[in-house]
Amino acid sequence: MVRCGRMLTFEIIESEPAGHARHGRLVTPHGEIRTPAFMPIGTRATVKGVWPDQVRDSGADILLANTYHLGQRPGAELVAELGGLHRFMGWDRPILTDSGGYQVFSLAELNRITDEGVTFRSHLDGQYIHLDPRSSMRIQNQLGADIIMAFDQCPPGQSDRAVAGQAVERTVRWAEQCRRHHQRSDQALFGIVQGGVYHDLRRTCAERLIELDFPGYAVGGLSVGEPYAQMVAVLRELVPSLPANRPRYLMGVGKPCDILAAVRAGIDMFDCVLPTRNGRNACAFTATGTMKLRNERYRRQDEPLEGGCPCPACQKFSRAYIRHLFLAHEMLGPMLVSVHNLWFFQRFMQRLRDLIPQGDWATMLAEFPVAQEPLANESLTGEATE
Repeated sequence: MVRCGRMLTFEIIESEPAGHARHGRLVTPHGEIRTPAFMPIGTRATVKGVWPDQVRDSGADILLANTYHLGQRPGAELVAELGGLHRFMGWDRPILTDSGGYQVFSLAELNRITDEGVTFRSHLDGQYIHLDPRSSMRIQNQLGADIIMAFDQCPPGQSDRAVAGQAVERTVRWAEQCRRHHQRSDQALFGIVQGGVYHDLRRTCAERLIELDFPGYAVGGLSVGEPYAQMVAVLRELVPSLPANRPRYLMGVGKPCDILAAVRAGIDMFDCVLPTRNGRNACAFTATGTMKLRNERYRRQDEPLEGGCPCPACQKFSRAYIRHLFLAHEMLGPMLVSVHNLWFFQRFMQRLRDLIPQGDWATMLAEFPVAQEPLANESLTGEATE
């Protein structure tokens, strides 16, 4: 077990015999995280439509919350006054907060970026807000998550080399400033590697961040519009060069096929809105693919969403009933499918952890065909084929 900062330890329990995948344990002040880990999204201090106990029962060890949104409403000062984010949202397990850097990309129409930071026009009231490394650290320190992220610039997936290079320079400069302004020893600050789809820019960014000796390293700026094959190529080139004794986090990536490819490259942590966003839109994840429940074919189907799934939705309710809930605009429908999807993702991660010691990807793909859909033009070894 390696101590990554004062309050974070990381241990690799088992590794793939002839590859990069690893199963580990990340220990934080609020408990242990089994890796590879999938983090459900609690943007505004809630996983939409789901009670914290239901998220916990799904097997989730850690949640993600959003600095930009919580900094605006209700405000980090109020969260701190009321005992910190864990107490505020009724979640006693680990939490990770992003830095607000992703909003530089996702809210591009509302912001202006300079070397000093980002000025936003609030999506709530139109007021101008400035976010920079100092304010991002202040907000995250007040929120009190176990793992916090350095402020970075995430360029669009199709950015040209000049734009990606400028984002790398700002990301590294801002990471240095975040180190200086970070005030709490009980929070682990991770650096974020940017560089678009340019392998040399990614390597440069990683090397400069490694010199700053962060407790963990994230890969940002992927799954933001670039082709799937480019994302995988970046991961295979970059991830093995990150410190082996530190946790590695791929930000905002969560389709089963993406997770499988990233785990094989050596990634330990993931987050994505897909389980609950798809759940609210009547789309259920299953091992064989996604199920669009508004479809007429499910009108009379009395079986559960997925046979053998132990989630509460599958144990008690039929496809026909859940379809009815959506067509009747009853809120229970989105809640049930969100719960099922959360359970699905945690089952998927547990099976990955089980199979990593053997590197048995053929079994993984046989049990979860949904994970091989975008890999139709690649072999099981990951080599591209014509």
